Amino acid sequence: MTSGISSSVQADAAAISTQRVAARGRIEIDHRAGRSRLARLYQDGAAKIRLPETGADPLEAVLINMAGGLTGGDRLGWEVSVGASARAVITTQACEKVYRALTDRAEVEVRLSVGAGGYLGWLPQETITYDRSAFSRRLDADLAVGAEALIVEATVFGRSAMGERVESGTFRDRWRVRSAGRLIHAEDFSVGPEIEATLGRKASSGGRIAMATLLLVSERSEHLLEPARQIVGDDGGASFWSVGPTGKLLARLYAGDGYTLRKRLMPLVALLNGQAGLPRLWSL
Repeated sequence: MTSGISSSVQADAAAISTQRVAARGRIEIDHRAGRSRLARLYQDGAAKIRLPETGADPLEAVLINMAGGLTGGDRLGWEVSVGASARAVITTQACEKVYRALTDRAEVEVRLSVGAGGYLGWLPQETITYDRSAFSRRLDADLAVGAEALIVEATVFGRSAMGERVESGTFRDRWRVRSAGRLIHAEDFSVGPEIEATLGRKASSGGRIAMATLLLVSERSEHLLEPARQIVGDDGGASFWSVGPTGKLLARLYAGDGYTLRKRLMPLVALLNGQAGLPRLWSL
C-alpha cells in the first residue's frame, strides 16, 4: 500500500513537471516627442503585457500571468527598462497566487532599470500564498544618476476571510537596488518551513499575516516621511536615509488580513507615487 501511494505521488510529480510555466516579459519605455512611449515589448509563454490607454504620462503597463498563478517548478521573469526622462508605472492585473507545491518551488525574477531623470513605479498587486507553497523572488534594480523609483511588494499568507491558513511552506524575497552603480538597498526576507508559527512570534509579525514593503528612491522622499508615518500608524514604520545625491524612504506595513493591509497600502502608494497616484486597477 505504501509503495502504491509513493508511486502515485511520483507519477503526479512527473506529470506536473512537464507542464510547468516558463514565461518572460520585457518592456522598454523611452521619452519621445514630449511624452513617455513604448519602445519595445517582448512576451513569451504565459507572460503578457497590456498598455491601457491613459493619454498622459506616466505610461502605464499591466503585467498578466496567463497561467492564473504559480506552483512548484514555475519560472516567471519580468524586465522593465525606463529610458532617460521617461516615466512609467507598472502594475499587475490581479494578485499573484502561489499554490501548494508538490515538488520544487516557484521562482520569479524581476529586473528594473531607470535612466537619468526617469521614474518607475513598480506597483504589483499583492502576492497571496497558500499552505505548503514554495516561492522565491529576486528583484534587482539599477538607477542612473537622477533617476527615481518606487518599488512595492505586498504579501498575504492565506486569505483569512476565506478560512485559509498557511501553516507550512517556504517564502524567500531578495532585493538589490543600486543608484549610479552604488548599492543603496539590500534585504533578504525568508520564512519557513513553519510559517504560521514563525509569524506568530512577537519578534516576527505577532501573528499578522499581511505585510508590505515600500521603497522610494528620490530626492523628494525626505519631505514625504512624516505624511507616510501618519498613514503607516503603529502597525509598521517608516525611515529616511540620504544616499549620495539622492535619498531613500523605506516603509513597512503589517496587518491581520489582506483587506486591512490594503486600506493603508493604497493611500501610502498614492502619496509616494506622486501625481501618478494609484494604478487604475487597484481597488478595495
